[in-house]
Amino acid sequence: MKSVTRAAALATAAALALAACGSAPEETEETSSAGEGGASTDYKPCIVSDAGGFDDKSFNQLSYEGVQQAAEELGAEMAEVQSDSETDFQGNLESLVAEGCNTIVSVGFALSAATVESATANPEIQYVLVDDAADNDFDGQKDAENIKPLLYDTAQAAFLAGYLAAGYSEAGKVGTFGGQPYPTVTIFMDGFKQGVDYYNSQNGTAVEVIGYQGGDQGSFTGGFEANDTAKGVAAGIIDQGVDVLLPVGGPIYQSAMDAIADSGREIAIIGVDADFYETDPSTQDLVLTSILKQMDVSVAETVTAAGEGTFDAEAYVGTLENGGVGIAPLHNFEDKVDPALVAEVEALQEAIIAGEVPVTSYLAE
Repeated sequence: MKSVTRAAALATAAALALAACGSAPEETEETSSAGEGGASTDYKPCIVSDAGGFDDKSFNQLSYEGVQQAAEELGAEMAEVQSDSETDFQGNLESLVAEGCNTIVSVGFALSAATVESATANPEIQYVLVDDAADNDFDGQKDAENIKPLLYDTAQAAFLAGYLAAGYSEAGKVGTFGGQPYPTVTIFMDGFKQGVDYYNSQNGTAVEVIGYQGGDQGSFTGGFEANDTAKGVAAGIIDQGVDVLLPVGGPIYQSAMDAIADSGREIAIIGVDADFYETDPSTQDLVLTSILKQMDVSVAETVTAAGEGTFDAEAYVGTLENGGVGIAPLHNFEDKVDPALVAEVEALQEAIIAGEVPVTSYLAE
């Protein structure tokens, strides 16, 4: 397949600088649970959430499920704590240290600075930081040797979703918007746009992407809450005639669904992080596919390795090739999508893995 000119990649240093920031979590709760049959080991894995809590149907929930799976496999007791705001991060991490946790999983880039501080003060504890490189001084190196970053090149999977959306669209217009222009948000939007552009180059079409021009130029809600602001941003894109919409940023997809309902039009959505069809049944008539981060798998594998004494602090980057990212099945849209288009997407995935179709992102290197 031919490649196509795409939006320029974010500079790595700028991306990591933004990645150190985050959104405010919403709930506080602290519990602990034992694996099936009760704990049979002294090893204790722990997890602290970012925004949305562990039932956010997205990255917090998936990461929690990964720790839970590992704890069950190891026969270990786990501990968890949810954050209410950024001011809770340090205290929540300190509480897990005091509980005697051997491995602490911090979920989300907003926790980066607090995790680095805790890891530096407790070099005997293993830390796992989901969705951030732990590089708060932006020198290209993580700031504590006992942190393992888990990163995901979702641009590759979003490229597939963009190609699929462009081929599915009858309006010739697809849209996307995000919570805030952090690299972990715009990597979805940029990959999506690249996929649409590639579809156009291969098919001689001119499908438009509404809501994102590249970099930090696009439509953003200013946060990661499902609220009237998010609904208004979604409605503004819908009013321009799109028939596929990609909301990037936790529960803001719920506001997009409200805007779709108000429009009275048939508009498909694309989920992010988890398979929305599985995690939120209310989306099942709307979700074309989802762009997946297999956080549950990578977290489970990392924590299990730590519990077995083989913790590796090298950064992990999920790709299409290693199964760390992907797209979900079409589910209810299977009979609405041309099988020839599905075959093209499958072939495109193999071409990306083979390096025949390059996908630009701040994690591409």
